[in-house]
Amino acid sequence: MKFLAITLIVHAPDPVTGVLKPTGERFREVIDNAVLAEELGFDGFGVGERHERPFISSSPPVVLSHIAALTSRIRLFTAVTTLSLLDPVRAYEDYATLDHLSGGRLELIIGKGNGTAQRDLFHVTAEDQWDRNAESYELFRQIWRQDKVTASPRFRPGLVEAEVWPRPYQRPVRVWHGSATSRESVDLAARYGDPLFSANVTNPIEPYAELIRYYRQRWEHYGHDPALATVGAGSAGFYTARTSQEAVAAYRPVFEGYLGFQKRLGVEPVFPTLEDFVERSSALIGSPQQVIEKVHRYHEQFGHTVLHLHADAGGLTDAQHRASLERFQSEVAPVLRREIPDPPFAWAPVLAEGAEAAGPADDRGPAFLPTTG
Repeated sequence: MKFLAITLIVHAPDPVTGVLKPTGERFREVIDNAVLAEELGFDGFGVGERHERPFISSSPPVVLSHIAALTSRIRLFTAVTTLSLLDPVRAYEDYATLDHLSGGRLELIIGKGNGTAQRDLFHVTAEDQWDRNAESYELFRQIWRQDKVTASPRFRPGLVEAEVWPRPYQRPVRVWHGSATSRESVDLAARYGDPLFSANVTNPIEPYAELIRYYRQRWEHYGHDPALATVGAGSAGFYTARTSQEAVAAYRPVFEGYLGFQKRLGVEPVFPTLEDFVERSSALIGSPQQVIEKVHRYHEQFGHTVLHLHADAGGLTDAQHRASLERFQSEVAPVLRREIPDPPFAWAPVLAEGAEAAGPADDRGPAFLPTTG
């Protein structure tokens, strides 16, 4: 099993202290967490994309490029790239550039995104967002694979023998499809033989398990090898301590702060108590053994081989957050790595058959080789 740390870069008051950090400090915190994730042995670090309050993650290529300069091994994910809102030509240019700068460490998780405010900002409607997402991905995919592109899309001007630069490092980049509630995203992933990443955050397990079963059905429908269907899954919260009592006690102020935030927004909580949240959500809160057992319970339903944890402290102190991540990597991750298989592909740059990764003397130009990490 592989492990990611992911942030949506929420910029809101701390749920426990009520303190709102300055924007620059919040970005520095994200960068520090990415460096820490590589130091602790995480396999990937993901940055979300949102274009509305309370997020400041509107430009993941910029944030991930900065992270690429300070790391050397960890793979860099988007979580998610909202292709329904973006011009696929411009998105390709940004991510192909980032892929070269990172030495082929980029992986995309795409999705239509959510939220009325960001749809309004980009003049996207609830009715056309799915068609936009599919069309943008299909054109993005074509540009990544072909040196010249001719296309007549519905939602942007057509292309005639268009060349888009730079040409990519990975051939092709791996694209995951993020899915929370929709069969449209699931079917798009299955159609193209791409991996699926289940949000698995807001609700109990059942609706996510149903979508994953649908993905595997559609995967076979489109003629793909069932053994190659690949699923990742999120988690609603994370904190592990020596005992379950210690973990729950430490996390209670975080949950109560989050519950208060939901009530102020007039949102009815799915999990009204911390005990219910720990039991029925995907949150991994407890002793190392409890976390291991819960991941296995979800794996029985999902068959997932990649798991994400929250990269942000989110109301925990920095010391608590780091200690929890260290405990995860020393006591939880080794067990799960042994007992749950990895994805059915190399965790490395995706290169055309027979190609080798570029190095400093390669005639394809110098790869970005960070000197710090």
